[in-house]
This record gives sequence, structure tokens and C-alpha cells, in this order.
Amino acid sequence: MSRVLIAGVVALVISIFLGPKFIAFLRRHEFGQHIREEGPAHHVAKQGTPTMGGLLILLSASIGFLGFGIYTVPALAVLFVTLSCGAIGFLDDFIKLTHKRSLGLSGRWKLILLGAITVGVALAAHHQHLPTSVYIPGLGMLQLSYAWYGLLFLVIAGAANGVNLTDGVDGLAAGTGIIALFTFAAMNVIAWIRSGPPGHRFDTKLDLAVIAAALIGAAIGFLWYNAWPAEVFMGDTGSMAIGGALASFAIFTKTIALLLLIGGIFVIAALSVIIQVFTFKYLGRRIFLMAPIQHHFEMKAWSETKVMVRFWIVTGILCGIGFALYYRYFTGFR
Repeated sequence: MSRVLIAGVVALVISIFLGPKFIAFLRRHEFGQHIREEGPAHHVAKQGTPTMGGLLILLSASIGFLGFGIYTVPALAVLFVTLSCGAIGFLDDFIKLTHKRSLGLSGRWKLILLGAITVGVALAAHHQHLPTSVYIPGLGMLQLSYAWYGLLFLVIAGAANGVNLTDGVDGLAAGTGIIALFTFAAMNVIAWIRSGPPGHRFDTKLDLAVIAAALIGAAIGFLWYNAWPAEVFMGDTGSMAIGGALASFAIFTKTIALLLLIGGIFVIAALSVIIQVFTFKYLGRRIFLMAPIQHHFEMKAWSETKVMVRFWIVTGILCGIGFALYYRYFTGFR
């Protein structure tokens, strides 16, 4: 259990300590955010704010985990997905910076790369003999057979893009991501404690808690500099990495159905974009003042801090429900 706490603290200290030097490095090389013209008008003031801060999260979390992890296959798979999704986000950010525009890596290439990541996850899942089924609380096991591998892609791509869409308000993606990661950390700690007496417990659960703690510590350290007014943005590098981490936790803890709650705020952000595009294309009108939904509330004169805190609260409530369902229905699983 001490591994979990130490990994989180180490990642936190590294993130906070390296933060100023990393931000100075980004400023020195003019790695500043390019603001979309169609975004909220007051966001123009953010033009040039250092971005790609997700690199700080990935570096700090990796050191925290590699220093205190047990290196089980599921935890290494989570690290693989987190770093790989972060790499996709980095490519996206780098293209935006070098071309000085708000559009980066094409959607087609993102899907191809996410598909390649899914293949790696499928191999790790097969190695761990994960069932090709999804347990739905109150309904039972839904057998998917080969369709389960398609679901893996939807979960990874959906989570990575969902967190990415939730970014755009200072402290929003980092804070909601921390709450969701904390839920998975708590779930794995509970599962590890209930798996038996010392010496007979499943190290997999503890190792998953270690990498979750490392990610939480790194993200909290980043949030120190990302709180309004942000000194640095995580960029797609950070948001896609956090989304990938959440997806892989859900896969290897066999709680894919609960991700709809634990990552509920990201689902809401993604749905707001889908609804906005659909209604404008087919009905000729917009449901929201601006999508994703956090910008809708900004257009209604909510401050960024109010949006951030209220989204945190919603995330906390949804994660609390998800954790309760986990404790009620999933703790008997191995």
C-alpha cells in the first residue's frame, strides 16, 4: 500500500518542482497555444500561453510508476496506452505549433493510430485472459465475442477524444481527470484489500493503483500551474493521455460499463458536440450557444472558475455513483 502513496507523492513533487523550468522552456521556444477564432471571444487573451504541458504529466507519472510499480502486464498496458495516446496528442500539438494554426493531425490519422493502440491492448487483454464480455450492473454479463475487440477501440478512442473535448477551460480537464483517476485508484485499492490476506493478494490490483496514484500526483502538480489564469495548457498531449489512461483502467478492471459514469462529464462534452453538429446540419439550428458544453456556459456569462468548479462537482457525483456500483456489483470479480 505504501507503494501507492509514495508513487503519487514522488510524481507530485517532480511535477511541481519541474513546472517552472518546463514552462520557461516552452516560453523560450515559443510553444504557445493558437486560439481558435470561433471560440469564446475572451479566450483571445490566452493566445501564446505555453502548451503541451501534458509532457510534464507524462514524465512525472512515468517516473513515479517505474520507480515503485511491480510491472504487471495490466499496469504496463495502462502505461502503454497513456503514453501512446499522449504521443498522438503531441503530434497534434506539434503540427498546430509548427503550422501556427488551430488544426493539427487529421482525424483519419488519429483513428489509424488509435486503432494500432487498440491492437496492443487486445494482445495484452488476450494475455491476461480477459473475458470478451461486459458486465452491466443489475443486468448481468453481456457476451460480445469478437465484437468486444471493436468495443475496445470505441472505448479508447471515445475516452481520449472525450477528455480532449472537455479541455479548453483553465483547470477543467486536469481537475475532472484527477477525480476520475482517483476513483479508479480507490477501486483497485479496495479490490486489492478484499482479494485476501497479505502474501495472497493480487499484485495486479496494487500495481494498477500505483500507476493511478502516479498519474494523479503528476496531474495535481500540473494543476498547480494550470489553475486560472493558466500559466500552461496540457494540450492534446495531456488530454488524450488522460483519456487513454481512463479507458485502459476500465478495460483491465473489467468495468467498461462504469466508464460511462466515471467519465460521465467527458461523455456529456462529446454528446454536446454531436448534438450541436446534428441539429445544425439537419434542423438548421443550434441547441447550444457554443459546443462543447463548457463553452455554452461561458457564453451564458459563467466565469471559467465557476464552470470548472461546477464540472468538478458533477464529476465527483458521477464518480461517487460509479464507485458505489463497483462496490455493490464488481468487488467479487477477480
